[in-house]
Amino acid sequence: MHKTNDDTAHHTTKKSIKHWPAGEQPRERLLQHGGHVLSDAELLAIFLRTGYKEHSAVEMARQMLHHFGGLRQILDATPEEIIAFKGMGMGKSAQLLASKELAQRYLQQQLQTVETLDNVQLIVDFLKMKLRAERQELFAILLLNQHCQFIEFKVLFHGTLSQCSVSTQDIIRYALDHHAHHLIAVHNHPQGHALPSPEDLQFTAKLAQACQLLDMQLSDHFIISQNEYFSFAEQGMIAD
Repeated sequence: MHKTNDDTAHHTTKKSIKHWPAGEQPRERLLQHGGHVLSDAELLAIFLRTGYKEHSAVEMARQMLHHFGGLRQILDATPEEIIAFKGMGMGKSAQLLASKELAQRYLQQQLQTVETLDNVQLIVDFLKMKLRAERQELFAILLLNQHCQFIEFKVLFHGTLSQCSVSTQDIIRYALDHHAHHLIAVHNHPQGHALPSPEDLQFTAKLAQACQLLDMQLSDHFIISQNEYFSFAEQGMIAD
């Protein structure tokens, strides 16, 4: 009986990658053709380097993608969830967490190096990377100078706005201490959509008024959820 393509592919993933034909090995294909030619499983396999027992790194990567639901969900998982997956262990788990931190720092350095921070998508990508995976609600601020250049990103409060855990006085004091002229507020909705609640609307209006009294501008307020974001400025809900 002749082997089908599926049989061959299944057999290949069971073998150690180093025994694959050179033209099929993910690492060599990455170096020769670039990352865009590789699947999520192949890219993850390069990171994993080895699998476990009779499973190659590619097979282990496929198992991880199936278990967590996708590449984003793997990167958003907690350290405990990553370590608990068969074949990961402390070493690979630490490397995976380090890769996510590197991605966050890469995006932050992009924010720091632009002459004027007016690229909404760049800001949103950074905020998603920072807050999307959080399991509890956080409130943070992004501070800009008079030229709209990055000063700092800072998580200030934990808990929902409806619990009155966010103090506009503390926000303004922190911004003034860091010589900010523009302030971008952000909080996440760990569950559900990114639509603002009545408390979100009330708080944003209060913060904008407090900023205005001190010649500071609330440039935007972002709400980040797992799959979307909401911008008060884009919706015309913050005055220029």
